Amino acid sequence: MCTVSVRNRKGGMKNIYTQQNAAGTDLLQALVDDYTTQKQQSLMQMRKGQITREAFLAEAAGHIATYYPSSKEMQKKLLEDFERYIFGYSRLSELIDDRSVSDIRVVSYDNIRIKRRGRRMAADVAFASPKEYRQFIDYIATRNQVNISNLNAIQRFTDNESHPDFILRFTISMPLVNTYSEPYLCIRKVPKTFPQLTDLIEQEMLDRDTAELLVRRFRQGSTLICGGNSSGKTTLLNALKETLPDDVAVLVAQQADELTTRFHPDMMFLHSLPGTGEQQVSYDLEHISIAGLTMDVDFFIIGEVKGAEALYLLNAAYTGQLCAATIHAPSADRAPDKLVDYAMYESRYSRDELMKMMDCFQTLIFMEHYKVKEIFACRGWDPQKRDLIYEKIF
Repeated sequence: MCTVSVRNRKGGMKNIYTQQNAAGTDLLQALVDDYTTQKQQSLMQMRKGQITREAFLAEAAGHIATYYPSSKEMQKKLLEDFERYIFGYSRLSELIDDRSVSDIRVVSYDNIRIKRRGRRMAADVAFASPKEYRQFIDYIATRNQVNISNLNAIQRFTDNESHPDFILRFTISMPLVNTYSEPYLCIRKVPKTFPQLTDLIEQEMLDRDTAELLVRRFRQGSTLICGGNSSGKTTLLNALKETLPDDVAVLVAQQADELTTRFHPDMMFLHSLPGTGEQQVSYDLEHISIAGLTMDVDFFIIGEVKGAEALYLLNAAYTGQLCAATIHAPSADRAPDKLVDYAMYESRYSRDELMKMMDCFQTLIFMEHYKVKEIFACRGWDPQKRDLIYEKIF
C-alpha cells in the first residue's frame, strides 16, 4: 500500500494518508483547514455572493492540483467531498436531509444523538476524531459569520439559506463553559414548508372538529399554547396563524426564525439579536415587542415567551389586542403561572393583578408528544380563590 505526500506552502512534504484513504478524512480536514485559515477570504466571498459557486469550486480544484498532488481520480474525489462539506454539513448532512429527524445533538465527536418522530436515539454517524469535530465547529461558525472566541463561548444562530427544506437553528457551547473538553452542538430543524392544519389532521395531531374549534377561538380571543420541548407548540401556532384572514395585519416577534408564512400577505417578522463580546448592539424580545406594538397591527404573536417580553404581551392582550404565544410548561395549569412569572421581571404590578390580566387569554392549549392533549376556555377570575377559572372544552 503506497503513501501519498502533500506539499505544504513552505515547500516541505508531509505524508498525509495512505493511497487507499487519500481522499478521506485527513485530506479533507487539511483542505477545509486551508479554506478556514489562509483562504478564508475566498470562502467568505462565496458566502456573500461575490463569487459564484462554480467559480469557487474551480478555484478549489486549482488549489487541490497545486497543493495536493495525486491522481486525477483522487483529486476529483477530494473536490467532491469538499463540495459536500462546504455546501452541506459534512457528516451531519444525511441527518439534516432526513425529514423524520427534527433535532440533532452532538454530545461528543463519536456520540451523536437524534430525535426521530419524537423519539430520541443514537445516530448511525460519527466524526472520525475530536480534531475533525472541532474543525467542523470552527467551519460552521465561519460559514454563518459567528464568533466563538472565549468572549462568545455560547452562541445561537440560524441558517435560513443552505438547505432547501429546513431552517436550521444552532446552539453551540464551547469547552470554556463545558465540563468536558469538546464543544456541544444542538441543531433544531424547522421545516420551511411547515404543515397546514389539514396536514396536522392527517398526521393525527388533532381531528377536524378540534381544528375548527381552534380556528374559531384563535380569531376571537388571545391564545396561549403550552407544552414541553418538541411537543408541537410552534408547529400548531404556525398552522393556526395561516388561517387568519388576509385583511388582518400580523406581527411576529421571535428569538429564532421558526415562524414563517406560506400564504398570508400581511405578516411582518422580527427576530432578536443577541449582543456579543465584540458586538454590543443587541435587541432582545422585550425590545422588539415594545417596537412591534407601535406598528399598527391587528394580531401580535410572540414565538416563544422566555422573559420580560411577557409583560408587553400581557398588556397588549389586556387592552383588547389579539395575541398568541407559546410557552414551555409541564402542564396546562402551570402555563399562566409561568407567563406571569416572566411578566414580573419588569412589572410593578402585583402577582394577583397580573393573574387577573391573564383572563384575556381566552384559550389555553396543552401539547404533548406532537398532539393536542387539552384545550381550556378561560371563564374569568375567582376573587375568593384568587385564581383563574378554566373550563375544559377538549
